[in-house]
Amino acid sequence: MSLIKVTNLTFAYDDSYDSIFENVSFQIDTDWKLGFTGRNGRGKTTFLNLLLGKYEYSGTITASVGFEYFPFPVQNKENNTLDVVMDICPDCEHWQLMRELSLLKVSEDVLYRPFESMSNGEQTKVLLAALFLKENMFLLIDEPTNHLDLHARKLVSHYLRSKNGYILVSHDRAFLDNCVDHILSINRTNIEIQKGNFSDWWENKQRQDNLELAENEKLRKDIKRLSEAANRTSHWSDEVEKTKNGTRNSGSKVDKGYVGHKAAKMMKRSKSIEQRQLSAAEEKSQLLKNVESSESLKISQLTYHKQQLVELDRISIHYGDKQVCRDVSFTIEQGDRIALSGPNGSGKSSLLKLICGETIAYTGTLRAGSQLKISYVSQDTSHLKGDLSDFARSSGIDESLFKSILRKLDFSRLQFEKDIASFSGGQKKKVLIAKSLCERVHLHVWDEPLNFIDVISRMQLEDLLLEHSPTILFVEHDSEFCNHIATKTVELNV
Repeated sequence: MSLIKVTNLTFAYDDSYDSIFENVSFQIDTDWKLGFTGRNGRGKTTFLNLLLGKYEYSGTITASVGFEYFPFPVQNKENNTLDVVMDICPDCEHWQLMRELSLLKVSEDVLYRPFESMSNGEQTKVLLAALFLKENMFLLIDEPTNHLDLHARKLVSHYLRSKNGYILVSHDRAFLDNCVDHILSINRTNIEIQKGNFSDWWENKQRQDNLELAENEKLRKDIKRLSEAANRTSHWSDEVEKTKNGTRNSGSKVDKGYVGHKAAKMMKRSKSIEQRQLSAAEEKSQLLKNVESSESLKISQLTYHKQQLVELDRISIHYGDKQVCRDVSFTIEQGDRIALSGPNGSGKSSLLKLICGETIAYTGTLRAGSQLKISYVSQDTSHLKGDLSDFARSSGIDESLFKSILRKLDFSRLQFEKDIASFSGGQKKKVLIAKSLCERVHLHVWDEPLNFIDVISRMQLEDLLLEHSPTILFVEHDSEFCNHIATKTVELNV
């Protein structure tokens, strides 16, 4: 056991107005299984890069271990998988590699296939096996679940639970619950560490938020009272000053010198009281700190003139000689929230694209209602760039509503001034979801919408879908989200 000590860490990007971290201090035990959570853009990946020494910062980070980052970049994906692993971990023994692959239920034959021939999920598991062959290293695991289906997520979470000595960035609640023993959270105003899994942390956070909300309400009342008192004090001295030009009740002339002297003394005293009151109000307002803003979102979906929107009857999709799904049949009706489930490679994304009108080779019958309007959220965010206002205009959506939704999803006003290309992966996904929520449509089709999106925003989206009950077909591997949202599940097999 050893400690990673972070002391007075301060960091901001060169082209940024705001600091990511400011005078942050905490300690990490290198034996922990540490879950790392926080809203998008708060600096989770940045902190991992600081540990790796990629940026200059003020403060100190001291550790007696080295750091390894996942996912590893693979330059030559055409090479055999064994060669890729040996490039990452040249000193590992073959039996050690086989032990890790066995725990991850990966067969030995993948080692003798080109790395690029494996599915994204298989690649993730092989790279994780290589990561845990590194000795005397503290492992930085950045969102490993994004390409894992539900079954693979359970498998990998069990694998990680058998290990220790890592930071795991993930927004999947069930995944974190199964494999971490501490939570490191980046909050609005600080960073804190708590013992336990994600559910323990969330329960504590809700309890703390409720205490803060009660305290905040008391503070707001105190601030209002102090501000009103300061205004009354200021008004009092002004009234005394005015009497210099008035008369006494008896009708005799006022001694302006006497009243002026008295008013000056009262003014000095009242200003001192007013300043103390304002200082007290300011001090109390600084205590309104860590409750996360998670205002409710709104959606206004169009109502279709028929109950049934889409019907698939024995649909099979082919890419050349490869069949990705076979004899898929289901209907989408008004109010359905359908989770399309199945292992990687079972054709989920292809079916979504087919329903949205993309040209895909298929057999069977697809019936979609005439004049049916669909909003599609893709997995891919690589095309996003430019100004948010220009993006709203080119997408034909209301800019004010679009930015209002992004604000509720924890975008700062400073974020609106940046190029979308500079956004984090989660922030880019939020741009696509906000766009979709602004579109007046009959059906929403979302392909893994939660990739990279923080937990609190996931909960907001759950509340939205439960409150407004839009018709939606979605692919998502977050089991908590699916369990809360889906009215139906369509299971695909390879």
